[in-house]
Amino acid sequence: MLYWLLYQKLYPFFHPFRIFRYLTFRTAFASLTALMIALFIGPYVIQKLREFQIGQFIREDGPQSHLKKSGTPTMGGVLIVIAIVLPTALWCDPSDPLVWITVASTIAFAAIGFADDYIKVVRRRSLGLTARAKLFWQGVAGTLVAVALVVSQQFGYFSTRITVPFLKTYRPDLQWHWIAREPHLGFLAFIPFVVWVILWLTLSSNAVNLTDGLDGLAIGCTIIAAGALTVLTYVTGSVVYADYLEMQRMPMVGELTVFCGSMVGASIGFLWYNAHPAEVFMGDVGSLALGGAIGTVAVIIRQELLLPFIGGIFLLEAASVILQVGSYKLRKKRIFKMAPLHHHFEQLGWDESKVIARFWIGALVFALFALTTLKLR
Repeated sequence: MLYWLLYQKLYPFFHPFRIFRYLTFRTAFASLTALMIALFIGPYVIQKLREFQIGQFIREDGPQSHLKKSGTPTMGGVLIVIAIVLPTALWCDPSDPLVWITVASTIAFAAIGFADDYIKVVRRRSLGLTARAKLFWQGVAGTLVAVALVVSQQFGYFSTRITVPFLKTYRPDLQWHWIAREPHLGFLAFIPFVVWVILWLTLSSNAVNLTDGLDGLAIGCTIIAAGALTVLTYVTGSVVYADYLEMQRMPMVGELTVFCGSMVGASIGFLWYNAHPAEVFMGDVGSLALGGAIGTVAVIIRQELLLPFIGGIFLLEAASVILQVGSYKLRKKRIFKMAPLHHHFEQLGWDESKVIARFWIGALVFALFALTTLKLR
């Protein structure tokens, strides 16, 4: 709430506070605040996780080198969520509903992950919620986000038109306008949009979750993806840049840049403790929250079709699992030595640190390509 206090309330009496109106300034400070929060409270959170004996259970059919990680504190994603939400609340414009929708989505997916991790800890096993239960609650969270966006669309804060990479004039609308003309059936017009949002949020959250298998892998890729989203969000919210790049004008999404900056800072702070060899794992509470946050931001700025590039490594990890399971069920043969994909390369003999570094490089290449599409239209 520093923006509200220092700029909206105190600026008339102390003009240097006008600097707080600049989005770039507040985004930078939100990122630094998130980093400091993660670094300072990280040891306390890790210690409490140890005291409560919240340790990671390692699957026995995985790489044998991972068995030594058994007992490492997990559910460290709580630290990430705190370090994202607090700076966002401090530095954003509190009157922007899109920011609070994104924060609520992040917390909702974190809650699903928390329940999954809690079951693993209580029952002392590597499996938590069933796949059906997890998908159900992810669908519920996605539905609530979609409904909130539909409501905000009625007030002009949001658009249901999709931005299609490389096609600057083709922007299909995800609502049935022929139904919208009927007053008593108007809400049914948004069914395609609701389904669309559920699909992307579920895919995004599960993709990050599947990537979280090596020390620092998922959080490193998240830093890169969140950095790309920070740029895309700022550009989409700027009338000048949006006009220059022939993008949809969506000034209200600009405040989400503060949220994305917080996500970058929180992820860097968590990486300090999650780097190989990890002192703490994020658990599902972290991976689902980050995936939900990335998906929600992409949907709001209408760049969800760029998600396969913004989070290219996440997509490859999820695709490897889908292909592996599908191939085994249909042909009784495996495509990879082990899924997700990072375990396949471990089975090939790659050292864990080398897999992580090379996947980070791949994530950076994907993200840079996503940014180049802004001009390739």
